[in-house]
Amino acid sequence: MSLLADTPLSLLELATVPQGSDIPQTLQHMLEHARHADQLGFKRLWLAEHHNMAGIASSATSVLVGQIAAQTQQIRVGSGGVMLPNHAPLVIAEQFGTLASLYPDRIDLGLGRAPGTDPITSRALRRDDMRAEQFPAEVAELQRLLGDDTSGKRVKAYPGSGTHVPIWLLGSSLFSAQLAAHRGLPYAFAAHFAPRYLHEALALYRQQFRPSEQLSEPYAIATIPLIAAASDKEAHYLATSSQQRVMALMSGQPLFLPPPVANMDELWDIPMQAQVQSFLAMAVVGGPATLTFKLEALVKELGVNELMFTNDIYDRQKRLDALEIVMDAVVGN
Repeated sequence: MSLLADTPLSLLELATVPQGSDIPQTLQHMLEHARHADQLGFKRLWLAEHHNMAGIASSATSVLVGQIAAQTQQIRVGSGGVMLPNHAPLVIAEQFGTLASLYPDRIDLGLGRAPGTDPITSRALRRDDMRAEQFPAEVAELQRLLGDDTSGKRVKAYPGSGTHVPIWLLGSSLFSAQLAAHRGLPYAFAAHFAPRYLHEALALYRQQFRPSEQLSEPYAIATIPLIAAASDKEAHYLATSSQQRVMALMSGQPLFLPPPVANMDELWDIPMQAQVQSFLAMAVVGGPATLTFKLEALVKELGVNELMFTNDIYDRQKRLDALEIVMDAVVGN
């Protein structure tokens, strides 16, 4: 049995709006995508919090978590993540405590400390720039609010207290890796957009890990871009959609997902191509045989416990098909 066959597969969802579509259609397709992932046996589906980003419809993260959990049966649903400095820990504890009460043992609470938006929108969220410095203390406060609170403090999360919603720390640098290790929490690295520190962060997390009530040994996820199709040629064609979207991100343009194109050389110059390829350095693109080979090599290289994928494919049906292709490639390996 290969390492890959024993590695759970999960999904990261941004509710990306395709060009020519709208938010209602996108959210309905997101639910269809989640139901399909549930039926196929994916372990979890997380939603990322972003604000004021045209083309990304996952700003009301906890609302979408509830909708997906209501329409699925087995898959764990959670945040990947809630940007904690945007919110009061008590409010997040109440929201996810409520979700955990509705959907027992199926809710995850992934936390990040970035704003998930631009400085002007951060101010509109009433975000204090210094809140990021309080992130370790606020993580500890959330652990208290969701745990068996014996502190005697008057403020409690109701619902929330005693639900023990699993808390994950998310990051794209070394800070959250160290904090997750010191607090004995599971860790997810965002290699789908910031692969630079992936290896160093995972190594640091494992080296410094301290067992906790939540976790006895390190547990790490790597989140990577994945484009699966019936053949390598088709997968590389479909991948031009995410390449164009990264170009838009770097140019400060809206992030609607464009249709694929036959030739990216007509759209980018050499410096832009280098930037996009650096951004997507961990992308796995290919047909079944290529996926099996690359994912097996990735699990061996990184030693992660779980892989999480983005699935940025423009065509609705091909996006659903991609879930079957990657699962067949892994299960049949």
